Amino acid sequence: MSDELLEAPVRPEVETASPPAPEAGEASLSPAISKGAAVSALAIATAACGGGGGSGSGGGSTAGGTPPTGGGTPPPVAVVTPQTDEEAARFLLQASLSASTAEISSLRSDGFEPWLDRQMNRNNDQTARQFFASQGYDQVTTERYYFNSGIGDNMIWSQLLQGGSAVRKRVALALSEFFVVSYNGINNTWRAMAIGEYWDILNRNAFGNFRELLEEITLNPSMGIFLNTLGNRKADPKSGRVPDENFGREIMQLFTIGLFELNNDGTVRTNGGEPIETYTNDDVTGISKVFTGYDYDYTGIGFTPDAQGGNFEIQDPDYTRQPMTADQTKWRFPKNESFHSDAEKTFLGTTIAPNTSAEESLRVALDTLFNHPNVGPFFGKQMIQRMVTSNPTPAYVDRVASVFNDNGSGTRGDLRAVFKAILLDDEALNTANVTNANFGKLREPMLRYTQWARTFGAQSASGNYELGNTSDTSDRIGQSPLRSPSVFNFFRPGYVPAGSQAAERNLLAPEFQLVNETSVAGYVNQMERVIDGSVFWSRDIQPQYTDELAIAEDSTALLDRLDLLLTAGQLSDNTRSLILPVLDEIDVTATSDNETKLSRIHLAVLLIMASNDYLIQK
Repeated sequence: MSDELLEAPVRPEVETASPPAPEAGEASLSPAISKGAAVSALAIATAACGGGGGSGSGGGSTAGGTPPTGGGTPPPVAVVTPQTDEEAARFLLQASLSASTAEISSLRSDGFEPWLDRQMNRNNDQTARQFFASQGYDQVTTERYYFNSGIGDNMIWSQLLQGGSAVRKRVALALSEFFVVSYNGINNTWRAMAIGEYWDILNRNAFGNFRELLEEITLNPSMGIFLNTLGNRKADPKSGRVPDENFGREIMQLFTIGLFELNNDGTVRTNGGEPIETYTNDDVTGISKVFTGYDYDYTGIGFTPDAQGGNFEIQDPDYTRQPMTADQTKWRFPKNESFHSDAEKTFLGTTIAPNTSAEESLRVALDTLFNHPNVGPFFGKQMIQRMVTSNPTPAYVDRVASVFNDNGSGTRGDLRAVFKAILLDDEALNTANVTNANFGKLREPMLRYTQWARTFGAQSASGNYELGNTSDTSDRIGQSPLRSPSVFNFFRPGYVPAGSQAAERNLLAPEFQLVNETSVAGYVNQMERVIDGSVFWSRDIQPQYTDELAIAEDSTALLDRLDLLLTAGQLSDNTRSLILPVLDEIDVTATSDNETKLSRIHLAVLLIMASNDYLIQK
C-alpha cells in the first residue's frame, strides 16, 4: 500500500451520545483450553489491527480485472473465476455468511459475477413475519407474546443461522449497522414484530434503491420509536414546545451525508485546512419540522382483549408494521388538528413553503438528502468497511461512490450495483492483499458465531432458535444482532484503538471498539462450550460435524478442511505448527468412537477460531 492513504485525515466526529463501554466482569481462560488457544486468544487484545487499505487496483490478483460498473448493459467481458478453492472461500466469506465445499465448487464453476448475480436474485426463504406466524407468536394467547422480547432475538438468529439467501442477509446485516435501530430502545407491544418488520425492510431493499430504502426506514414505526419521530409534534408557541430534533439530526449525520463535506473518494474537503461542515444547527431545526405529525397508522387494525384477562385490549401486530402516517383520518384516535408543522422549512439550501403537506415535505427532504454529493462516498465507504476492509483506499471508495452516483444506466442509488461494485472490485478480490498488513477487518462476534453454525450444519433442537440476547461480554459472545447500544452502532467507523499499532500507522479499526480484556477471555470461554454444544445459552443450537467426523483420524486433513472453510486457507505456518501437535495429543483412529473424534474436532475448531489468523478477515 502506498503512503497516499495515510494522507487521508481521520474524520473528526461529533456525537450526541456515546456507546457505553462493555461491562467489566471476571473472566478466565478455561482450564480445558490448551496453551495454544490461550496464547492466541490473549493476543487478540494486543494485536495490530488487520484492517487496512489494500494495494488498490495494481494487481497481481488472479481474480482481478476492471471493476464492474454494477448496472446497465456492459459490453461482453470474460467471466472471471477463482483459480483456487482458497480464493473462492475468501470471496464467500466477504460476500456471504460462511463457506462450504459445495459453494466453493459452485463459485469456481460459475465465476464471481454470475454467482453473485444468482445469489442477489434470491429472496429470503422465510421472512421475519413468516417466522413469527410459523411459531404462532403473532397470536393473542395466554403466552402473551405481545410482551415477549426474547422471540425477537430468536427471529434474527433464525434468519442468520439458516436459509440459503445468505448474501442478501449479509448485506441486510451490514445495512442494519448503518441505518441503526436497536431492539434495546423499542418498548411497545408486539416489539418483536416491530423489529422483525425493520429487518424485513432491510432484506427487501438490500438490492433495491437507496432512496426507497431511506423512505421505508423513515416511516417505519421502530425507527419512529427509536429516534422519536413517532408522536413528534409541531411547535406550540403557547407551551414552548418545539419539534424533536433527534431524527432530523441523525438522518443527516448517520444515515446520509455525515458531518463534513467529502470528495467522491471519501477524503474530507477542507477550507483553510479545516473540514467543511455539511450542516448547521439551523439545518437541523429546519429539517426536523418535516418529521412532525407522524404516528401509527391504525387502518384495518383490530383489537383483542388481553388473553390473561387484563383490563386492556391488544392491537393486531400489523400496527407495528404499517408505515407511520401524518394523515389524521388514519389514526385510531382522530384529532381536531394536524400535528405536522405548517411552517416554512429551510435546510441544506432547500426551502419548503408554508402549508406544504406532510407527504410533500417528506418527499422534498428525502430527495434533497438523497441527491447530496456526500451520500455515495459516505455510505459506500462504510459498506466497504462492513464487508471487506476497514481502510479502503480512496480509489476504491471513489469507484464505489461513482457507481452509487450512476449505475451505468443513469440511475442513482442502485444498491445492487453498489454491492456488486464493493465485492467485485479488484481491491477486494486481489489475493495479494492476504499478505498486506494494512488490509482486512476484525470479524464481529455475531459473524463468528453465525459462520460457525452454518459451517457445521447447526440445527435448532426446538425449531425456535432460542439464543436470546447475546450481548454480554462475560457469559455470551459480546454482541447481539439488532441490539446496538446506541444509534452510533456497536462501534464507530472512525474508531482507532488508543496506543495501538493501528494508531501509530493511522489506520482505522472500527470493530476493535468491542475488544477489551473481558471480551477476549469471554469469547474464548464461550466458544469452547458453543463448539461442543454444552454452553447453556447456545444449547438449543447443535452442530453436526458430519464431514469432519469422516476425516477426524487424519489431523492434517482435518486442519486443512477447517482452514479452508473458516479462514479461506489463511492459517500461517506458525499457527498450524502450534495447532497440529495439540490435535495429535488426542489419539484418534478410524475405529475410534465418535466421542473421541469429536474431542479432536472441537479442539481444532476452537484453536482456529481463537487465532488471529481467523479473527482478522482478509
